[in-house]
Amino acid sequence: MIEVQNLTKQYGEITAVNGISFRVEKGEILGLLGPNGAGKSTTMKILTGFLPATSGQALVAGHNVATESLQARRHIGYMPENTPLYPNMTVRRYLTFMASLKGVTARERSRAVAAAMESTGTTHVANRLIKHLSKGYRQRVGLAQAIVSDPDILILDEPTIGLDPTQIIEIRHLISAMAQRRTVILSSHILPEVSEVCERVVIINRGQVVASETTKGLARQLQKTQQVLIEARGDRVAIEKVLREAAPVRAVTFERGGTAEGSHRFRVDSGSEHDLRAELARAVVGAGHDLLHLEEHTLSLEEIFVQLIRTESKREAA
Repeated sequence: MIEVQNLTKQYGEITAVNGISFRVEKGEILGLLGPNGAGKSTTMKILTGFLPATSGQALVAGHNVATESLQARRHIGYMPENTPLYPNMTVRRYLTFMASLKGVTARERSRAVAAAMESTGTTHVANRLIKHLSKGYRQRVGLAQAIVSDPDILILDEPTIGLDPTQIIEIRHLISAMAQRRTVILSSHILPEVSEVCERVVIINRGQVVASETTKGLARQLQKTQQVLIEARGDRVAIEKVLREAAPVRAVTFERGGTAEGSHRFRVDSGSEHDLRAELARAVVGAGHDLLHLEEHTLSLEEIFVQLIRTESKREAA
């Protein structure tokens, strides 16, 4: 559905995007991640026809965004980081205006606007001026304008920026619902949001792709050994001794007190990919301790992101 091939964007001597390549398949939800200034927004602007690339090419639904811009943009709904809303327009009038700009026919316009408001939960504020809406509802209106022409591709740049936790959850649910029959590229600094919504991530650092994989796939690549988190009740020293002797382990680390009175949490590192969970459970229970919790620990998206960026920075410094 989207194919980026050796895409480069230069501003004079500054290279914002440096030969990146990636694909987004039809129906996929892709998270585009990177630190500030990594080139995420520049990449999105090239994909949506707002900026020309210096070299390389981007194909959207088979159309080259440089030479077939209008055909490519007919497939795209774009929500930039700061959506250009018109504060003195009502929600309905603004969306009707945006629908006309996007080529929705006069006959279909009213239905398209109603459907966009229904999908984003803005029907009840249709006749209110945008300037009187909360930040959360302005973001909803931004999403509504992105889907008012019923595109099959959504490109969303920081759609939850500036929102409170409740509003973030609401927008996340809206995006998930809208993505059920669309291809989506989502950029966000809120990494738990990306891990909740996206199937795969592309991580960009200093204009280059440093990873393109599912979160679980990246965790497997970076975490070569199994780690198990255990909470047990009993004498802390005795539990730790049991864990060390239960199986060949590289390390047992006391994490903190547990959630129950007299319980303790430990992290056990196997030193290999060997699954220790059954052995550890039998050892703890067999020694007369109460096993309250046991789970395999996998790297979070935040841990993956930090490790990759640090590794890339060290490589560049070397």
